[in-house]
Parts: sequence; C-alpha cells; structure tokens
Amino acid sequence: MKPRITIIDWALSPLTDGLATVEREIIGDQAEVLCRVCVDDSEFDTSVLESQALIVWHNTPVTRAGIARLKQCRVIIRNGVGFDSVDVDAAREHGIAVCNVPDYGTEEVADHAIALAMALCRQLFPLDQEAKQLGWTIRVEPKLRRLRELTFGVVGLGRIGTAAALRAKALGFKVCFYDPYLSNGVDKAVGIERARTLEELLRRTDVLSLHCPLNDETHHLIGERELSLLKPSAFVVNTARGAVIKKTAILDALRTGRLAGAGLDVVEDEPLKTVEEAATPNLIVTCHAAFCSVESKIEMRRTSSRIALAAVRGEALENIVNGISF
Repeated sequence: MKPRITIIDWALSPLTDGLATVEREIIGDQAEVLCRVCVDDSEFDTSVLESQALIVWHNTPVTRAGIARLKQCRVIIRNGVGFDSVDVDAAREHGIAVCNVPDYGTEEVADHAIALAMALCRQLFPLDQEAKQLGWTIRVEPKLRRLRELTFGVVGLGRIGTAAALRAKALGFKVCFYDPYLSNGVDKAVGIERARTLEELLRRTDVLSLHCPLNDETHHLIGERELSLLKPSAFVVNTARGAVIKKTAILDALRTGRLAGAGLDVVEDEPLKTVEEAATPNLIVTCHAAFCSVESKIEMRRTSSRIALAAVRGEALENIVNGISF
C-alpha cells in the first residue's frame, strides 16, 4: 500500500481548496493524499490516525492527546512559520518530527507590518472615514507623523524582522531592534541600531513592530507594564502571534488613551470575541492575513509537500523544530 499524507485544515477558518492541487503536483503517485477539515485533533478519523505524514494548516491544535493516538506518523508539518499549535515535546517523545515552513511569507508579512505602520502614522482609516462622511476636517492631525522623526522598534530580528527593519529604514524611519539571541555586529551588518534590553527599546520607540515566535518566554511579552513604557503617542504593530501581546492590556491602553493606536494582524484568542472588543478606538485589525498572497500560499504548499514526501521516503527533512530526524 502507498504511504498516506493527510492535509488538515481548520474548520473555523479553512484555507485550502480541498483538492490538494498544489500538493499533488509535488507528491504525484508516490503517496496517497487526503484532505480533512477539523476543529481540533479530537476529530481525527482513522484515515488521519493511520497517516505517515500530516500537513496542518493554520490554528488546528495538535495536542499531546491527539499525538498519542497517531499510529505511524513520521512527521507533522505546520503549514506556516509558527508551530505553537503543535505540542512539539509530545511529538518528540513519540519520535515524530515537527517541521515548519519558515521562509514562505517573509515578504508578505514584512510588507503587511509596514502597511499597518503607515496606516497608523498617516491615519489613513480615520481620514478615509472623514472623507466618506462628506467632510474635510482633519480631526486626527495631532496623530499625523513625519516618518524620519520616528523610531521604528523591532522585537525579533529574524527573517521577517530583518525584512521589516530594512523596509522601515528605506522609508526614513530610525530603526532599532531588540533580540537577545543575536550575536554582536548584526546591527552593523544591517545598518540599524541595537537596544540591549526590551525596556530600552520600548522607551525609545514610536512604532513597535513584533516579529518573535510565541513560546513560554514570549507569551504576554507585551503587557500592562511594557505598554506603560511606550510613549502615549506610540503605535504598536503585531504580525507575529497574538498572545505575544496581552489582549486585555492593549485594548485597555487604547480605550484609555495611553496608546495612540495599534495595528494587529493577530490577537490573543483570535478572532475578536465581542462587539466591545471590535469597537476599541484607534485599532486596526486584519484577519491573520499578513502571510497571505497567491504566491506565498503556493510556495508554502510546495515546501510542506516536499517535506512530507521526504518523510514517507525516509529521507532527510527540512526545517525540523523539535530535534527529531531520521
């Protein structure tokens, strides 16, 4: 029998075409390819549990309990950069490799972060609303800023953080970053400044852009205290993971005017849950869509298919994040 590769889509926000057209181009007749739509891993049926490889989209959680039910899985591939939806420790204990696709949407996410920053600095949405009310009063004039007078602060100078930093630099921002895991000299190589502590970065920043993974260290990295260190005129942009920012803290800061604005592609416990959350002033929210473009999704699907095919062939894997290889 052919090995089986199953693509798992999240029922609450499906992203696939249901036909695996891109995946089948890569995998061909070397494995059976199935598509399943699930809310969580409690809905994995026998065909999923007997698969040799899983390609998991978006926010579908793959928990310790779900991993324990897998019968012959060799790899779980998270179709995206983040892999916090997969219990990587449980997978390691069961000898299952976990891989991600870290480079597919670098340009898109960096572009999206800059778009949110520009919308905030130039107050595009309030100006649009004013113009469409047939008025011409620039009520938000106190929030309109000259970019070259502002510091663009980046948390996490990985692939996407670097791309966003270079874009901000090209626009005239003064760019500074905080990343405790990078060696000395990175700031010189990229031509930007470095903050040695998160507190230093926050105190200097006018636009804070988050580009770090979500893990135990970064969960609620930005909460009440951190937001209080920002200038009241500062803007916050998050295209990383929602729970890097404590949702109640940032919404409260916006409501009380302690923060000038926020552009969030991701929010903790997304999507927004109430009318009150959605009505928060000076808030732009997009639909966890920063990664999204026709080109990026094709690139991502081709990469995850290549990893899945290598796994069922017993070949070396790309982008392993939990230390398991075979």
